[in-house]
Amino acid sequence: MQRIAIVDPSDMTREPLRNLLLGMDSVWMEAECARYEFFPDVVSQSNPDVVIVALDADQTKALQLISQLKNQYAEMPILAVSGRGDGQSILQALRAGAKEFLTQPVVLEELMTVLNRLGEGSKDRGPTKPSTVIAVIGSRGGVGSTSLAINLGCTLAQDKNNAVALIDLDLALGDADVALDLVPDHTLAEVAHNIERLDMHFLKQSLCKHATGLEVLPHPVGIEEIGLIHEEHLQRLIGLLRASYTHLVLDLSKSFTVTDLTAMRMADVILLITQLELTSVRNVVRILHTLGAEEGLGEKVRVVLNRVGSDFWGDISLKKAEETIGKPIYWQIANDAKAMIGSRNEGKPLIQHAPRSKAQQGISGLAAALGGKNDKPAAPAPSGGGGWFSRK
Repeated sequence: MQRIAIVDPSDMTREPLRNLLLGMDSVWMEAECARYEFFPDVVSQSNPDVVIVALDADQTKALQLISQLKNQYAEMPILAVSGRGDGQSILQALRAGAKEFLTQPVVLEELMTVLNRLGEGSKDRGPTKPSTVIAVIGSRGGVGSTSLAINLGCTLAQDKNNAVALIDLDLALGDADVALDLVPDHTLAEVAHNIERLDMHFLKQSLCKHATGLEVLPHPVGIEEIGLIHEEHLQRLIGLLRASYTHLVLDLSKSFTVTDLTAMRMADVILLITQLELTSVRNVVRILHTLGAEEGLGEKVRVVLNRVGSDFWGDISLKKAEETIGKPIYWQIANDAKAMIGSRNEGKPLIQHAPRSKAQQGISGLAAALGGKNDKPAAPAPSGGGGWFSRK
């Protein structure tokens, strides 16, 4: 939590900036001041992590104040804001001692980025924990990608050091809310409709919180609302959420829509869920070929085998699948139909319904692996071969 003190004699610009800050979970408004000459005393009493100085009410006094604060508190980051974004104004502020400069009116995403950057150099705080955006996509319908996304999100949320959100981007037929027995008040369509006034306070109210701690933004209720959601909406939404959450899980559709591709471009990791059967493995090859054609996408992909050990999917060996795919399997989730079906029927994640099940153990291992805490497969590789992929 960053403690912020601001000074701006103008109510017209101070109030919008204060409202932006109040809407951020990672910020505590320690103090605000309407007089430049009183602000050094405010800073000495409140000892904030970051100070924000608005320049426009009286640029000369504001620059003098920045210089004074810099001399008194050499390690304290100073952010200057002004409606004049010309090179000379920026240079004057930086020369006076400001570490960053933002142009009024301040945009929330830019403010978050700057505060994160300033927070990394704060003497009283360690580096800000980076956010991880995880996109989950299936190689075909029915491979369990939504179940894995939901259970991964709930598992990550169990760690008290994590703040986890999930966006259901299967816009037409998603069911993340149903799987968790949630009755949401808001959906992704409403967020998109209000994108111009979207701030962290509004966004937090739009998410539905599960008992595990996972916060969910469901897909639109009406299929006709899908057209409300555009690429730029998703870009802003992900940008805001990753600034306030340690993990953001994106449950994608199987249609490779514009929103799916946008989500994968913004993700840090893409989990491609598949099974050891012909259609799934063939589609993995096709998907990897498509993503590999765009710089930076292919290397994000981690292939995850689901339902490992199922008698129904026993015609392809793990070795042959890896040879065909052209890359190693990143993780394996054991087949555990009884626990998974029971979980879905009760509207509870595995970590609540069957925390000791084989499937949950595999998902817990995957969560640890994504955090760099584990690198061993969660389930043994299935034996056997035969079928189309065993042919020479």
